[in-house]
Amino acid sequence: MYRQGIAGLPYYLGIDRLDQIATPEDRVCVLNILGGESRTVTPVSHAFSGGNVVFGTSPGRSGQVLKTPAGDIPVFNSVLEGLKAGHRFNTGVVYLPPSGVRDGVAELIRVNPDLRKIVIITEKIAVHDAREIRAMAQANGIDIVGGNCLGVADSWSRVRVGGALGGDHPEESLLKGSVAVFSNSGGFTTTIAQYMATAGWGTTTLISSGKDVYIQYGARDFAHGFANDPRSRAAVLYVEPGGYYEKEINWSKPVVACVVGRWKSKLTRAVGHAGAMAGSGDSAEDKERWFIEAFGTDGVFSAETPHASAKGALVTNIADIPAALTAVMALNDMQPDFPPRGSLALKPWIANDQGLHLPPDVALPIVTAPAPYAGQITALSDQIGAVIARQGMKDKSGASVMDPKTQVTSVHGHTVLDLALQPLNAMFALPLVHELADAHDRALLDIAVSAEVNLVGDPILVATDAARDAGNAPNAIMAVAAAITGPRRVERALACAQALVELFAKSGLRDGRDDAFDISTISVDDETRKLFLATQGEADDPRPEAMLAAIAARGGRSVFLRLLQSFGERLSRDAILAAITTTIAWGPMVRKRISRLTAETLPWYLRLYGVMVGATIPKEHHQSGSLWGIPRSERFQNWTMADLCCLAMTGKQPGPTEALYIQILIGLLISNGPGAISAQGAKGAVAADGPQTPERVQINKAMIGFLTHSGYSHGGNGFEGMAFLLDQFRGCALTDPTDPAHGLDLKAMARKFALSYKEEKRHAKELGQEVRALPGVHHPIFKGKPENFDPRERFIARFMEERSEYNIFHDFYRHLVRELFEVGASPYVFCVNIDAIIAALLLAVLWKDYQSGALSPRDLETAAFTVFLFGRMIGAAAEIDDHLNRGRNMDTRTPAAACGHVL
Repeated sequence: MYRQGIAGLPYYLGIDRLDQIATPEDRVCVLNILGGESRTVTPVSHAFSGGNVVFGTSPGRSGQVLKTPAGDIPVFNSVLEGLKAGHRFNTGVVYLPPSGVRDGVAELIRVNPDLRKIVIITEKIAVHDAREIRAMAQANGIDIVGGNCLGVADSWSRVRVGGALGGDHPEESLLKGSVAVFSNSGGFTTTIAQYMATAGWGTTTLISSGKDVYIQYGARDFAHGFANDPRSRAAVLYVEPGGYYEKEINWSKPVVACVVGRWKSKLTRAVGHAGAMAGSGDSAEDKERWFIEAFGTDGVFSAETPHASAKGALVTNIADIPAALTAVMALNDMQPDFPPRGSLALKPWIANDQGLHLPPDVALPIVTAPAPYAGQITALSDQIGAVIARQGMKDKSGASVMDPKTQVTSVHGHTVLDLALQPLNAMFALPLVHELADAHDRALLDIAVSAEVNLVGDPILVATDAARDAGNAPNAIMAVAAAITGPRRVERALACAQALVELFAKSGLRDGRDDAFDISTISVDDETRKLFLATQGEADDPRPEAMLAAIAARGGRSVFLRLLQSFGERLSRDAILAAITTTIAWGPMVRKRISRLTAETLPWYLRLYGVMVGATIPKEHHQSGSLWGIPRSERFQNWTMADLCCLAMTGKQPGPTEALYIQILIGLLISNGPGAISAQGAKGAVAADGPQTPERVQINKAMIGFLTHSGYSHGGNGFEGMAFLLDQFRGCALTDPTDPAHGLDLKAMARKFALSYKEEKRHAKELGQEVRALPGVHHPIFKGKPENFDPRERFIARFMEERSEYNIFHDFYRHLVRELFEVGASPYVFCVNIDAIIAALLLAVLWKDYQSGALSPRDLETAAFTVFLFGRMIGAAAEIDDHLNRGRNMDTRTPAAACGHVL
């Protein structure tokens, strides 16, 4: 079949005017009408256009219908089947996969003599197929738009054919006006129409040309239809690199061209739009020059450089289109189509400045959102704390992550290297508030934990001492304490925290330490008031008064505690603990850094911290009113978490240097990422509880999961490192391990051991035995290079160098790994790992106590294991809280097919 096209053109073009692109008379057939995209888009187009889709095809689904607001659209196996059923159409829309487009177009042309137009939505059609499609269309007098487009639309006729121009509500974007739009981007076609409306400009015809390598309906075809369309006084073009479609076109009316994609000239392969990678002479810069020359302007139009002429203007940002269009039309004595609708200024519906004081030009005012969003935002504003989406969390974490390049773990955005330099109480708070606590909140945390450490009179003390006497490792002893700290023992503390959050949830309180907040606005009923008061059975508990005195002595401020003290009656320890935790959590919760669930479970974590630290101290050192001889008032009012942890390991308050290195060690040990064995133990225990609710999840059981997954190989290797160092330095006349002038030949000591170890390996190999691993040396992650390093060890080395400090045990380990390589006992220079650092730093801190006999080798080895547990206790809390908030019910079982049996 041959149709006469427009005279004077070297190819067939049937569309003479833009108002012929999408008309009320067009009847449409959609190929693959039940596909994922068409199923959503076609009903909207059909309804907006008054019912212009006559039928669609979907092989194997004949007889089905696609329901739309304007009635059902019948579905057939093929185009021919639909025609035989009596349906007629002149426009085809193609949603087929790329490999099927050519055959789909051929079918439309072959069986329907009335066909005039085809719109191809499919992207990334092969160039060979696109050329054949072009040839078929030209031979049969068919106009094609696409591929990789969002179709065409006409705002005057309220017609949309193929694709989603105007979105789900095209009537809001396709406003009748005088500007035609031609765009390589489908999504920006709609955005440009919306932007123009802010300056009072509406649209006539909108064409998403697509940007596959082969554009079937190009800018030259658009220019012809635009010139002949009396409705269109101007045009806006959105142009991407690639192709010469826009070059040397004689524009008969004003045009604003937006050319984008300068960055794409640096690419070596196509991305996004398949044809958007420029070749020689058709880059974004080239196309900018074409339009500048065509318009006779001096450069790009912007607010700072408003280059425009009566012919047009070039912009490189779609946000500049409205102003450029207005400027060009003013030079042609043309006014906008209607009053401006809105503006392009940012109009935030929600703001959260995270407590920062922003300058006025950044602190944008909140505007009321349109319905139904305004109501939803109001409901969100009443919500306290973050709401975190549930997801599968197997082998995942929202709390910790290891950088694959540096192999350094971060917890809530802070690397362990940075955390090592933070006060220890800030580290203990981090998993629970997701930010580093300030000095005030750190002091409150110290008081809360101190109140839990002394276990005199508590069944926990009897149980842990029995576990210690039975020869259990420190993790098993701490697990006993965690097991007894079950939900019933924290029930009232949690209830107090929940009550405080509920009382203040809608109070407008932004900071739990606000001295100006009027507590008289908080109404407390008698039942709730009673919840916070001490019972008769607590009459002999001296801790509430000691806690209050410590808070006052440390300058503690708490709106919640002020409310409770206004009752004028004796408060329980649980109530004071809840007031402390709510004070610490309130700011992060209001800023939506943490959830309400996290804030309300905080007392359980702090109680666990206290009893687990306390469990590491033998029973005889827990006395009424004192711990290891330190009076309660002194500990409550002056001691920090670093002091408490050191006391638990050594029986004394540390000096400044000792406390610093205990802090650094614990900071480096907080986490090894979500795949660490200790983290898996904690997460597995949470996941095993099923639906993640506080009623089902027992935080103490998750802590036990971490403890039972920590052992002498994972975590306790510092224990082995300590024993190794004691053995190597036995009999040495070493008085001060921090003095570089110690007089020992570390190289010779290391070489002697390396040679013996080499012989040990040779002998074990002859016997077919496994060679013992050296504690503190090597690591499965840090290996394979000629010389290997654990980043935490390098951090310690730099830290000590900057402070002009020395550690003989660390220095020995560094000699050892090199000598192992030099004598041939290792294939490369092993890393000195974190276990060696635990042993080296602790031994230096405790050497004098060891030499004096105050600490035995067993005490030192236990301290090395315990410091690891203190660090991972913090990391486990982060994983438990993260999974409690984020995790779905998780099955961690290994599939049966992956399990085996060994005879």
